[in-house]
Amino acid sequence: MTEITKEQVLETLATVLGPDLEHNIVEAGMVSDVFISDGKVYFSITVPADRAKELEPLRLAAERVIKDIPGVKGALVALTADKKGASGAAPASRPQQQASHGHSHAPQPQQRAGKIGVPGIGAIIAVASGKGGVGKSTTAVNLALGLLANGLRVGILDADIYGPSMPRLLKISGRPTQIDGRIINPMENYGLKVMSMGFLVDEETAMIWRGPMVQSALMQMLREVAWGELDVLVVDMPPGTGDAQLTMAQQVPLAGAVIVSTPQDLALIDARKGLNMFKKVEVPVLGIVENMSYFIAPDTGARYDIFGHGGARKEAERIGVPFLGEVPLTINIRETSDAGTPLVASEPDGIVASIYRDIAAKVWAQIENKPQRAAPAIVFE
Repeated sequence: MTEITKEQVLETLATVLGPDLEHNIVEAGMVSDVFISDGKVYFSITVPADRAKELEPLRLAAERVIKDIPGVKGALVALTADKKGASGAAPASRPQQQASHGHSHAPQPQQRAGKIGVPGIGAIIAVASGKGGVGKSTTAVNLALGLLANGLRVGILDADIYGPSMPRLLKISGRPTQIDGRIINPMENYGLKVMSMGFLVDEETAMIWRGPMVQSALMQMLREVAWGELDVLVVDMPPGTGDAQLTMAQQVPLAGAVIVSTPQDLALIDARKGLNMFKKVEVPVLGIVENMSYFIAPDTGARYDIFGHGGARKEAERIGVPFLGEVPLTINIRETSDAGTPLVASEPDGIVASIYRDIAAKVWAQIENKPQRAAPAIVFE
C-alpha cells in the first residue's frame, strides 16, 4: 500500500477554498497539524466560532477530498473554534444518527446557550481524577456496568486520547465499521456500547497532538458515533485538568462528574484540583469514590488499610458533596481488569460488584429526570 504523506494531504487540501473564496484553507492557515496513522488522516480546521454551523460544508468538502486520496481508509476532520472569532467554542457538527427504538428512562438533551447534547443520549457523566494511577478507568468501566446491571442502557466513551484503556479493559479488538463512510458504529461488549481512540489507532502509536487535535478527536468520537438510544453515557476522562476536560466542559452539557481518589493525602490533594475545576466550569460533582480503600488478603480474608482509610469520605463531608462508596483493593479487581473481564460482568454476585452497583444507583438517583445542563460559555486565555 502506498504510504500517505503529510505533504500529499496538504497538497490535496489546498484544492479546498476557504470562506473568503479567494485563498485555500492551507494558505489561510486554517488547517491544524496533520496526523496520519494506519491509513487514517486526522486534522482540524480552525474557523470563527460564530460561523461554525454555516461552515459545516467546508468541513465536509475537506473530508471528501482526503477520502478520495488512494490508500486513505478514513478521515477524522472537525471544526475547531477560533476564540478570537467569538466568545465561545465552535459547536461540533451533529450528524443524523441511527437510533434503536425503545422507551428512554431519561430526558432527551436540550439545546441552550449554543451547547448541544447528543441525540438519543439522556445524560452524560464524566469520571475523573486529579492524577493517574488511582484506578479511574477501572472505576469508570465497572460504574458503567453497574448502571447497566441496574436496568439502564449505557455507553462508555474513552476520552483519554493519549492513553486509551477501554480496548484492554473490555477485551475488545478490531476496528469499528462506518455508516455511509462517515458515522462510526461503536464497538460493544458486555452489553456496553464503547468508543475509544484505541480502536482507531494502533496500541504502539505515539499520539503527539496539540490541544485543537484533542478537541477535534473528542468531539467526533462523541457526536459522529451511532450511539443509538442510551439512558447514560459514561465518559472516562484522562487524569488531570487538561485539554480533554476543558473541551468536555466547554462543549458538552455534562449532567455531572464522579471523582475517583485513593485514601491517602497526596491523592486527595490532586482530587481537590479536579473538584475545583468542575466547580469553576459549573459542572455538578455527583460525588467521590474512594478506590483502593482497603486491602483484603486473599488467603486469610483479613483487611488492611495500606493506604490509610476514610480520607475521601472526610473530604466529601468537608466540601459538601456526596460520598459514593469505598471500593477495596483485591487481587480479583487487578486480574479481571488485566484480562478484560470486569468484576461487575464476570462476578455479578460478588461483594465488589454489589459495591459498584450501589455507587451506580447513587449516581443515577442524582441525574434521573433532570434535563441536561447547558455547558457554560468559557474562553480560556
